[in-house]
Amino acid sequence: MAKDPLFIVVAIAMLFVVAVLLFGIGAFARGGEFNRKYANKAMRLRIAAQFVAVLLILGFVWLRRGG
Repeated sequence: MAKDPLFIVVAIAMLFVVAVLLFGIGAFARGGEFNRKYANKAMRLRIAAQFVAVLLILGFVWLRRGG
């Protein structure tokens, strides 16, 4: 399964979600002007990235079940 190109794309999408989440948490932790400027944008990006990741996961499951 690790050699499946779609699986690799799904894994990269999930890692991107984690990276954006960690950036958002860092923005909240840093506080101040940086938090006001980037925290909301980071959380919006996280929601969009999660949406894409979930769609990719659903597509992967659907295709591998014989969709």
